[in-house]
Amino acid sequence: MPDTDTPRYLRYVALGDSQTEGLGDGDDTTGPRGWADRLADELAIHHPELRYANLAVRGRTAGQVHVEQLAPALALRPDLATVVAGVNDLLRPRFDADAVAGHLEAMFAALTAQGAHVATVTFPDLGKVIPLARPLGSRVTALNERIRRAARRHGVIVAATDRHPVVGDPRLWSPDRLHASPLGHQRIAAAVAHALALPGSDDSWTHPLPPPESPAPTGRHAAVAELRWAAAFLGPWLVRRVRGRSSGDDRTAKRPALLPVRVASVDRDDPDRPRQAPAPG
Repeated sequence: MPDTDTPRYLRYVALGDSQTEGLGDGDDTTGPRGWADRLADELAIHHPELRYANLAVRGRTAGQVHVEQLAPALALRPDLATVVAGVNDLLRPRFDADAVAGHLEAMFAALTAQGAHVATVTFPDLGKVIPLARPLGSRVTALNERIRRAARRHGVIVAATDRHPVVGDPRLWSPDRLHASPLGHQRIAAAVAHALALPGSDDSWTHPLPPPESPAPTGRHAAVAELRWAAAFLGPWLVRRVRGRSSGDDRTAKRPALLPVRVASVDRDDPDRPRQAPAPG
């Protein structure tokens, strides 16, 4: 039965880019899962009648999310929406924190004005995961500050993932270091659930992981690992940027309609176990 002390969520809509789409959690054969799907699982435990749509598309900037996803989201009349975007802007040569935050705030304003509860997240320092991204630290700080201010103005709930050292643990990131791993997506879902004060949620998502079984590479081995990462992931990303292409070209939302959530099982200790699928029809 739903907890009477928390809002009754019947329509959840997720807006965003690749992280919300679920890259790093599943693949194009099984379909990406991701933190928003995992959050929908948790919501459906307490509200079995929940319907869920995910409008996120990989590669989208905050402006593109605003232009492409806000109107369809409003048409679905959500009582809960998550808006997470901005990382693709951070990585571009020309970055305007005010402009990015302006797009986010416009979405916050429109959704809350329609009566939706809205949640968002702040971003971790990418330099802790990608050494080559250390110069972007000031950009991340500037954007997070603006997200918090915009959220306060519109009563938006913020899951502050940037304030906890565990977010820099490599095990929470996929091999490309830009998308969360299945365990990372599970932690993001838990962070948002905690920010929403869902029954059974707590701050355990902030706790450090057990010590790794093997130490991180150092010296020459670390340098070789960085070169391999650059060849496998950074190089292709740069080529797409030069060509004006995006990983999301010709892609559409994976779940554009509000569909029921079927919770097959609940296992918070196994982030890889599938727990929900759209009901047919």
